[in-house]
Amino acid sequence: MASDHYFSAAPASAENFRTIHVNLAGQDLELTTAGGVFSPDRLDAGTSVLFANMPPLPPGGDFLDLGCGWGPISLTMALSAPHATVWAVDVNERALDLTRRNAAALGLTNVNAVLPDDVPDDVMFRTIRSNPPIRVGKSELHDMLERWIPRLDERSDAWMVVQRNLGSDSLQRWLATTFSPGYSVHRAATGKGYRVLKVRRHGNPPTGPVEVAE
Repeated sequence: MASDHYFSAAPASAENFRTIHVNLAGQDLELTTAGGVFSPDRLDAGTSVLFANMPPLPPGGDFLDLGCGWGPISLTMALSAPHATVWAVDVNERALDLTRRNAAALGLTNVNAVLPDDVPDDVMFRTIRSNPPIRVGKSELHDMLERWIPRLDERSDAWMVVQRNLGSDSLQRWLATTFSPGYSVHRAATGKGYRVLKVRRHGNPPTGPVEVAE
């Protein structure tokens, strides 16, 4: 049906489960996806650009994947930082089910795939890594980021990948205006028509200058 999007809470389309082969965290994996979620047939290009341009993860703490889909970012974080707790957040119940299935298949016990309201209010994040759902619309996207970016821990970063022709530059300007003072925003990388945006929450005293990628 026309209203059935990957950001629908309960997709009406057939599940049509399928198996895909992807490389995450340097491992060749066999994972389960389904219809009604974002990029069910492959690791999408934007997430690949994010993986190629983000720094190593902190060794532990709480991490957030905002808009987890079938789980590539969450699974990568859980594999790379086994002592961390990964919060895989999505409004799509099918996406959450797939992330749980894939985490279980990989023997990962440090992934919590939950609805946004199920993340405890006192959890602060050492990092946010996200391919956010741009197509939900500007107002809803802004509301989402205003909810979650303030939950970055001090001296912690959010890394997001956004397609250039879907408004990455205007989003960067909005982020810089909205999260100020106390934060810094810059374009960390560009590739394959995507921008990787970095939002840094500074501490007290402030952190040093942000290094901008060439």
